[in-house]
Amino acid sequence: MTGAKYMVMDADVPVVESGGKKDFQYGTVAEDLYPATKVDRVLHDSDEVKLGGTVLVAHKTAGHTRGCTTWTMKARDDAKTYDVVVVGSPNVNPGYKLRGAEGYPEIAKDYEHAFTVWKALKCDVFLGAHGAYYGMAEKFARVKEGGANPFVDPDGYQSYIADRETAFREELKKQGGGK
Repeated sequence: MTGAKYMVMDADVPVVESGGKKDFQYGTVAEDLYPATKVDRVLHDSDEVKLGGTVLVAHKTAGHTRGCTTWTMKARDDAKTYDVVVVGSPNVNPGYKLRGAEGYPEIAKDYEHAFTVWKALKCDVFLGAHGAYYGMAEKFARVKEGGANPFVDPDGYQSYIADRETAFREELKKQGGGK
C-alpha cells in the first residue's frame, strides 16, 4: 500500500519467500508460518540502503538466522555526528543446536563471525531489533529536554555484546563444543 520495498539479507530470502517453511528451526511449526512474501531487493553484507539523506549499511551477522542483519548509520544531533548500531539478534534461541545441526551445520561458525563484527562496530547510539536489547523503555523514560541523551550508550552496547557472547559460549560449551 505504501510502495515500500521489502529488502532482506541474502541468506534469509528463501525463508521469507517460503512463508517460514525453509526456516532451519521453525519451518515445520505451523504457528510460526506466515504468508509467503516476495523480496524486492536481496541484500548482501555491506550493502547500503538510502532513505532520504540517511544511509543505512547492512552487516550480515548470521547465527540467530542465516541472514540476521545488523544495521549501522550516522545520525546528527546539532553539531555532533553519532555512530548508530541497530543489532539484529545475538541470541541463541531455546532448542538451537550449535553443533551437528542438520538444518544449519555452520551455525556456530556464523555466530563466531557475528560477534567479531559486533565487537568491531563503532557505536555511540545503541538500538536493536527488540527494545529490551537496549533498554528502550527505561531510556525513553529518562529523556529530558536539555539533558544528556540516554540513548547515547557506547558502554551499554559493549556490555550487551559481551553478555550475549558469554551466553553463546556457555551454550556452545554445554552442547559439547567451543571454549
